[in-house]
Amino acid sequence: MTPDAVAAIDCGTNSTRLLVVDEAGRPLIRLMRITRLGEGVDATGSLSPDAITRCVAVLHEYRELMDETGVGRARVVATSAVRDADNGDEFLAEARLATGVDPELLDGAAEGRLSMAGALADLSGPGPFLVLDIGGGSTEMVVGRDAADPALEVVSMQLGCVRLTERFLTTDPPTAAELAEAEAEVATRLDAVLADHPHFLSAHRLVGLAGTVSTLASLDAGLAAYDRDRIHHAVLPASAVYDWYRTLAAEPAADRLARPGMEPGRQDVIVGGALILVSVMGRLGFDECLVSEADILDGLVGSLTS
Repeated sequence: MTPDAVAAIDCGTNSTRLLVVDEAGRPLIRLMRITRLGEGVDATGSLSPDAITRCVAVLHEYRELMDETGVGRARVVATSAVRDADNGDEFLAEARLATGVDPELLDGAAEGRLSMAGALADLSGPGPFLVLDIGGGSTEMVVGRDAADPALEVVSMQLGCVRLTERFLTTDPPTAAELAEAEAEVATRLDAVLADHPHFLSAHRLVGLAGTVSTLASLDAGLAAYDRDRIHHAVLPASAVYDWYRTLAAEPAADRLARPGMEPGRQDVIVGGALILVSVMGRLGFDECLVSEADILDGLVGSLTS
């Protein structure tokens, strides 16, 4: 037990994650469970009872682990799915009971800033950086030299791997027409972002976060199982990302799941996530993406230890 341990929980659209660190900021626990909290939210506007139950069950599990490690302070956050749901308050109340922590509903700007703070904590080199956090319901794009940059710009696009899949990629595998429609939608959204935020084009380095990017890195490295040390700060060439996008889009979800490195529960939404990454890299002219396994969770615990 570490009395001064702190923790962060991120209740995302596709997954619910926990990070516990000791008083020196050394990770004690990193866990991820795919809970699909945002399942159906894009169509119905509400969190389903089953989705809430799945997520809250994991929050109870995380609370037990926090107690075992002596966590004294914690932050619990919810993002896109809960922002969009008309019954988000119901989930937040359940999350409060399960964790004993008042949960925070982050807007897209706060989510992006915390993601950048986490991603750049162990990175050096010339900026500005473009941090791309591909979530289930939204995608945050943050450009700046660091999280404290007064010229920092943050955009939250209401498109993520789950939302894009539920809205456009409904056939297994998706048809050419579905892919074309989804690609056109992402292109339109990106054009609008760049028209309002031309500074995004000044970024020198792309840093990719979250499950889509990690899974593509695992696949590209041929890893049979998740290996954070191998994935963190791996480099994904644009050509590899494009090849994986086309390959995964051409096969059914069951075949994707059979691939070494494919995380169970992500096989049905990985094409949507890869499409977003391909589109961003192509539209902004990035030849490679630096993979970061440090993200919003690291930004959250950093706020508790600094």
